[in-house]
Amino acid sequence: MGWNSWDVYGASVTEEEVLLNATYLATHMLSSGWEYVVVDIQWYEPSATSSSYHPFVPLTMDDFSRLTPAVNRFPSAANGAGFAPLAAKIHALGLKFGIHVMRGIPRQAVHQNTAILGTDVRAREVAATDSTCAWNTDMYGVDPNAPGAQQYYDSLFDLYASWDVDFVKVDDALFPYAAGEIELIRDSIDRCQRDIVLSLSCGPMDMADAPHVRAHAEMWRMSGDFWDTWEDLFGMFEFCDKWTHHGGEGHWPDADMLPLGEVALRSKEHGIGRRWTRLSHDEQRTMITLWCIFRSPLMIGSYLPTLDEWTLALLTNDDVLQVVRSSHGARQLFRRGHLIVWVAARDDTVSYMAVFNTGFTDRCYTVQLGAAGLPETAVVHDLWDHASLGAVTRSLSVDVASHGARLLQITRCP
Repeated sequence: MGWNSWDVYGASVTEEEVLLNATYLATHMLSSGWEYVVVDIQWYEPSATSSSYHPFVPLTMDDFSRLTPAVNRFPSAANGAGFAPLAAKIHALGLKFGIHVMRGIPRQAVHQNTAILGTDVRAREVAATDSTCAWNTDMYGVDPNAPGAQQYYDSLFDLYASWDVDFVKVDDALFPYAAGEIELIRDSIDRCQRDIVLSLSCGPMDMADAPHVRAHAEMWRMSGDFWDTWEDLFGMFEFCDKWTHHGGEGHWPDADMLPLGEVALRSKEHGIGRRWTRLSHDEQRTMITLWCIFRSPLMIGSYLPTLDEWTLALLTNDDVLQVVRSSHGARQLFRRGHLIVWVAARDDTVSYMAVFNTGFTDRCYTVQLGAAGLPETAVVHDLWDHASLGAVTRSLSVDVASHGARLLQITRCP
């Protein structure tokens, strides 16, 4: 659970802006479990100004083929300090610090044929120059079988560990699936003497790669980028249904960032700029309900200082967040027309049911408790409204707004 800079600043976030959002997170949301602060892509590009990428521009890099923070955007990185001073400030707030990196080795390093730390190998010898990202020109892939390839990744994660990084999001790893480099990265993390969460991006992923990704990453994207449209949200139901059996302690399919509140201060994604989220209140509640019962990682993509009271309450509802923390066995029970029902368990006496209405009119739905694998006599509590619905027997009827959701705690009667 945390905050990522991409939805707000694209590729251009600065140290001052990271600290501004981190301070808000620590003050208003840490007590509800929001703890990671992640600097997204292009922190090594001095000229970044938005979500648009600048092809083949100079990047900041050390003598060993490793990208370093652009000092004009991250002043505390001067004199070789890297992200260590910023990480220290984030940690002092009680938070954890993360960065985004691209799979591979900088093209700039390959063209200059710079050194690989601790080896006689040069950058050109480990590069797979036929392996490039379709949407970003910064990197070549690394040939996982090349002498020096493991040492290159070891040098990267040793550097990140020296900066006290807690979380690394590795992009351009899943589509197509870069199994060899993912294995190198996993081995480097395990060697670096620091507990670092590995997040892999972005999909859509081939289900055939599920066993491999579960074994090598703490979290991975199921889909392409998720934005604030009903179409993206509606499509996520299918991804969650497909991936639900692959989640579990230590490995989590990721439904992507939560585009809530004010977004896109410097983003030009899809030709739309600064705005308040286009998702309605009911759609936002549907999103959080699905992410929580599915147990996706939760990364906010908001400009936090302008969060309104409604959105802050949405993100700090501890009854709802208890579902993402402590439930298990989540599954889509059924999907009939516009009605989608998910269930999960907390323990032997408490279960959860999420009832979604994906249609365009408000509806009342009735669910048979026994058919849902739930106790036929139970006490029901609405987790969003903090309201008791009383005792029910055999069936449960609930009103659900168009594009809305109800998240219910079902407690077995003695």
